Amino acid sequence: MGFISFGGPAGQIALLHQELVEQRRWISEKRFLHALNYCMLLPGPEAQQLATYVGWLLHGTRGGIVAGVLFVLPSLFILIALSWLYVAFSDVPAVAGILYGIKPAVTAIVLFAAYRIGLRTLRNTTLQVIAAVSFISVLVLQLPFPLIVLVAAIVGYFGGRIKPAHFELGGHGTHSNSDGAALIDDQTPLTYRTQFKKARFVGYCAVGASLWLIPSAILLVSFGWHGTLTQMSWFFTKAALLTFGGAYAVLPYVFQGAVDHYHWLTAGQMMDGLALGETTPGPLIMVVAFVGFLGGWNLQIFGPNDLFLAGMVAACVVTYFTFLPSFLFILLGAPLVESTHGAVGFTAPLTAITAAVVGVILNLAVFFGYHTFWPNGLEGSVDIFSVLLAAAATVALIHFRVGVVYVIVACAFLGLIYGIVVW
Repeated sequence: MGFISFGGPAGQIALLHQELVEQRRWISEKRFLHALNYCMLLPGPEAQQLATYVGWLLHGTRGGIVAGVLFVLPSLFILIALSWLYVAFSDVPAVAGILYGIKPAVTAIVLFAAYRIGLRTLRNTTLQVIAAVSFISVLVLQLPFPLIVLVAAIVGYFGGRIKPAHFELGGHGTHSNSDGAALIDDQTPLTYRTQFKKARFVGYCAVGASLWLIPSAILLVSFGWHGTLTQMSWFFTKAALLTFGGAYAVLPYVFQGAVDHYHWLTAGQMMDGLALGETTPGPLIMVVAFVGFLGGWNLQIFGPNDLFLAGMVAACVVTYFTFLPSFLFILLGAPLVESTHGAVGFTAPLTAITAAVVGVILNLAVFFGYHTFWPNGLEGSVDIFSVLLAAAATVALIHFRVGVVYVIVACAFLGLIYGIVVW
């Protein structure tokens, strides 16, 4: 999954659902949505946290760590390689053509994910209205995502008391399914590994604090407080705790700090890194690995003769401090969340939040489409090739059910050909 999870959080969640719920039947629909709702509340990458959650549900702490790490690790390796290729060959037309072709595909994938998740989630008029209001609130009113989550949770809380049937979790688990029962089904009881234990909770808190404090202290002693790696560790720890609503909620903060304050890279390089992050597998927040690589490379933290080593180490440091809180949120909170199945007072707010998130995902598709179809703004001309490519990719995904990876590869190839012929 770490190698094929294109399309940002929406696309990744759709892929996880297809693989874990529909094909492998490792977890039922209701348990999947229950876990997803919790992950939507947390700061950090929802898809990676969801993978961690399912791994934990299947095999306890070890399963959660393995699933979460391997979901991210491929994208780290890919982004380190792409970052090096970027600084070495950024002016090669073939690279620009491939990226040009992938952007319409990403737009289609996000739109497809909004369609699929909405089809499963928006089961009545109440939830559809919540999604529509959420979409308008982000697109027109530009309200912050945490506020939308808070309002949706309040609506769900009171709505669950007034009309509880409108806020119940639905899905395959409530009906007979031709695929058979899931390994973790709706009625599967908690095991000892997944039950909440106070001693285990305190122990995980202590381990988590140590995993942050010890590396931070090593960087502080080795490079000083003003050292680049020390500053990166502190800055991206803060960023990890502010990523409510996904990567786009924190990108302005990262942009301001990395470009304007620390000068790790330029504004143009940051935008190029965002394009790479959009078109590579893994959480979109993995763009921070590109930021770390460019920062280590540009500032030559290990001297002019070890630029690649500097970039690689910085990318790993940034990734570690960005994702560490996500593992702790799951391992600490998941046992409590799993004890709330069937409690409408808890599930109703989360159901409303899921409906609101559908509207936010649709807004993300509009955001991608705007920047893809009007690369020079609305005052510029429409990129007809990108529009046609996105439309073809959308039809392929929704109507013909072509796999995401095949769509990405086909669009990259067409972008490369278009770049060679037209440019």
